[in-house]
Amino acid sequence: MRCTVFGTGYLGATHAAGMAELGHEVLGVDIDPGKVAKLAGGDIPFYEPGLRKMLSDNLAAGRLHFTTDYDAAAEFADVHFLGVGTPQKKGEYGADLRHVHAVIDTLVPRLRRSAVIVGKSTVPVGTASELAARARGLAADGVDVEIAWNPEFLREGFAVHDTLHPDRLVLGVPPDSVHAEAAIRELYAPLLDEGVPFLLTDLQTAELVKVSANAFLATKISFINAISEVCEAVDADVTLLADALGYDPRIGRRFLNAGLGFGGGCLPKDIRAFMARAGELGANHALTFLREVDSINMRRRTRMVELATKACGSLLGANIAVLGAAFKPESDDVRDSPALNVAGMLQLNGATVNVYDPKAMENSRRLFPTLNYSTSVIEACDRADAVLVLTEWREFVELDPRDLADTVRAKVIVDGRNCLDAGKWADAGWRAYALGRSSTV
Repeated sequence: MRCTVFGTGYLGATHAAGMAELGHEVLGVDIDPGKVAKLAGGDIPFYEPGLRKMLSDNLAAGRLHFTTDYDAAAEFADVHFLGVGTPQKKGEYGADLRHVHAVIDTLVPRLRRSAVIVGKSTVPVGTASELAARARGLAADGVDVEIAWNPEFLREGFAVHDTLHPDRLVLGVPPDSVHAEAAIRELYAPLLDEGVPFLLTDLQTAELVKVSANAFLATKISFINAISEVCEAVDADVTLLADALGYDPRIGRRFLNAGLGFGGGCLPKDIRAFMARAGELGANHALTFLREVDSINMRRRTRMVELATKACGSLLGANIAVLGAAFKPESDDVRDSPALNVAGMLQLNGATVNVYDPKAMENSRRLFPTLNYSTSVIEACDRADAVLVLTEWREFVELDPRDLADTVRAKVIVDGRNCLDAGKWADAGWRAYALGRSSTV
């Protein structure tokens, strides 16, 4: 089949390459000529394991192309995926839908035959119905434009796997839909043949699935971090507590890792947009708990600065090594990154901060140009009064405390992700601190 993907950021570029990998002819569309040129040359402007090879393979096979030409896109296919960004509005909680509207306003008048536009972006519930009305007003006579919604569930660092081996496929269609289900079933036929569950819903349910999943995950993370605060007050161990909770099949161990909290381009802005939309719908009381989820999450960053202060005695004049800048491992994404936010706060409190991250250095420099950036763990830890692990990259988890002993000025390690073997560091003569566990091991 042929399809287009509008928006070639993280979601769009991954989906376009994934559809080509499934054997379809795909045209990626973006208004940024520089981004299009890079992708057409096999280069991706972000880090995602395995994506560069999948992109290059399908460019070479002739199944994948990129363009800025909306006329060419309208002619190319009858199934158009919508994968543009929906960032948080400046100064508000709600989602900014300008890019979504721009695609509809620019594409639909150019369509000369009936088509299906399939949303993948995370949008406030009700957006699809509004876009359908918008499309009806823009479509040429005799051109039927269906709006459907197929939310994405990509995890940064695992996006290629999640595209080619999703745990479920959700498709929301309007009551009068004629073409959408058949088109999507044909596009995803290789996945359906593997037994991937397919859920057909109304538009509003499909829109709610992704944001509800994000809200649940955020709540689970903030729950264990709230318990972590209690553990700190009584000198209990939140990691062992989480292990005990995880044996309960109703709860499970995943996402019960206490630490610095969540960040990135999805969870924070999505739960805020969810709250804003609930308020617009008159259901604001239903999601008031998400305000506390957000508050707990942000509070962990301040607590990390407090823990670093305790570990050093004073931040004023202290030399701090910060290992990790991306919001999670296997990503170069620093949007709303707890690690980078903490690094900035440490500097504001008088510390000299040396940051190292395996993949996120360039993005970090653009966001926090006043921090010092190192090219390796050893360089970042040179004469450090404390070493803070704020992103759980494997490189950091597997560090040998003996390798750093002669590099640092003080053998102090602060684990912001509860990812280190604290006993190993203590046995090597280090003072080890961690969020939600005994003050020093």
